[in-house]
Amino acid sequence: MLNRIVRIGTWSSLCLVTALACAQAPNNGRRPARAEHPPILRPGLFFEEDWKPSAKREQPLTGQSSDNPDLDVVTYVPAGQIVLAGSVSIKSKPNLASEAVLHAWTGLCTSPCAVALRDKRYFANLSGLALISMKTTMSGFHHVRPIVKLADGTWWVGDQATGATGGGWLTSQISYADLRWLKLDMKRLVTVGNLVDKIDLTKVDEIGFVDLKPSSGHGYGGFASVAQLKVYARAVPRTGQD
Repeated sequence: MLNRIVRIGTWSSLCLVTALACAQAPNNGRRPARAEHPPILRPGLFFEEDWKPSAKREQPLTGQSSDNPDLDVVTYVPAGQIVLAGSVSIKSKPNLASEAVLHAWTGLCTSPCAVALRDKRYFANLSGLALISMKTTMSGFHHVRPIVKLADGTWWVGDQATGATGGGWLTSQISYADLRWLKLDMKRLVTVGNLVDKIDLTKVDEIGFVDLKPSSGHGYGGFASVAQLKVYARAVPRTGQD
């Protein structure tokens, strides 16, 4: 009798385990689908700057030098001048390795110098996967670094630089999420304070680049040339602003 009770108990336990297993098993013998997380997408093109062609082969870089009517061009030059050189748009001839390509040229800057672009309609949200792409060529030990002006008026420069001295145009991309930052004194164009890991990039007023070395003038002593800038970011309306 005892053995019979044990067998009945064991059989009942097996039935219970089997029932639970069947209840938890996926339908049709297939594994349950894993929860799909939406992909993190890179933001679209916020602006592109290729410079405005001119009959002159060299002229000061000014607010009229942009080929994009929605952008303001602002230069920051404590001493000397940034010029727009060349006559052929890099957009029309992207593989042209020549001084004829339109580019912002720092050769006449006798101090560090910077160029920034400001969209008249929108702030830029440079968080997440936002990036800047620059087509550049350099001479000497010059490089350019990304700079931003936040909505609170502070300026920052990133710790990554780009530029090569091979004589041709190099396209480089820098992700803003990968940068660490130093504050930038725009009157002197020198860095101040300590390096910080993160800044609030959700509302950026101006975006550009800086060459932190004085240049040597005409010739191949030392300078930076930037033929094209592209910024991929989300747009934030400038509500209530000009």
